[in-house]
Amino acid sequence: MSSTRKIIYGVGAVYVLLVIVAALFVAGAGKNEEFKPQNEFKLDTWFSIGPIEFNKAVLYLLIAGFLTVWTMVYVARRMQDRPNRVQTAVEFLFGLMRDNITRGNMDDRMAAKWFPFIGAVFLFIWFSNLIGFIPLPVNSQEKVNLLGANVPAFQIYAATANLSIPLVFSLIVFIAYTSEGIRVKGVGGYLKALIPAGVHGPMVLLIFPLEVLSNLMRIISLSVRLFANMLAGHLIILFMAGGLAILLGTAAIGVFLLPLGWAIYLFEVGLVATLQAFIFATLSAIYLGGSVAESH
Repeated sequence: MSSTRKIIYGVGAVYVLLVIVAALFVAGAGKNEEFKPQNEFKLDTWFSIGPIEFNKAVLYLLIAGFLTVWTMVYVARRMQDRPNRVQTAVEFLFGLMRDNITRGNMDDRMAAKWFPFIGAVFLFIWFSNLIGFIPLPVNSQEKVNLLGANVPAFQIYAATANLSIPLVFSLIVFIAYTSEGIRVKGVGGYLKALIPAGVHGPMVLLIFPLEVLSNLMRIISLSVRLFANMLAGHLIILFMAGGLAILLGTAAIGVFLLPLGWAIYLFEVGLVATLQAFIFATLSAIYLGGSVAESH
């Protein structure tokens, strides 16, 4: 083991030991029984218009929707021969969505048809994930006094950390690739294509229900993967950035955990937000391409 690695491991061990000592000996009597981390994700209705209720999740969805539409319109109408920095970034995203995600999983003709859908899905989820790490005054559970007025405290919240949002997108993707497969192959041909090649006779009666169930499980896998990653990331940041210190009633452990909280925050913003949008869009393209493929 190199000296540099020994030093890194040693510093890390001391850091962990200090956190444990702070948790065991400094924390204790001052435990906070009122602070409930799950309330950070509670959706309080701000106002209603008929049957429509507006809360922080709706606000984040509206922001993500606006950014998605603006980006798609920019791509379509404002391309220039000599791109500036904004156009360069948009062109990079365009190439990622068109070539890597869409064309990489279906033929060019089908890709031209479904690229707007795949691109919109990627951008919407990506923007939803990214703005979920921007602190906004949306925490109606906690108030702060601002010039004599009680206003919601700042917090980070992702609409995709609410299971209903990824679930709706998963259902849309399921309907999209199922309808495309039926359109190309017909109902009987699409159902027949679910059976792997080489399966015949009585085995079909066993394999076909499993394949149908596997197809339906895609809805759960798509939605839970996105939901769980975003929720877990936000919970870890919440605990590392001060939530655990509040629960234990001591600032000491918060001092030690805050740098780790910042590191996890940067990791989530820099990698997880984009990776989850990429995975969701890529799987959507794979399912669309697979629905019209000749073989299983």
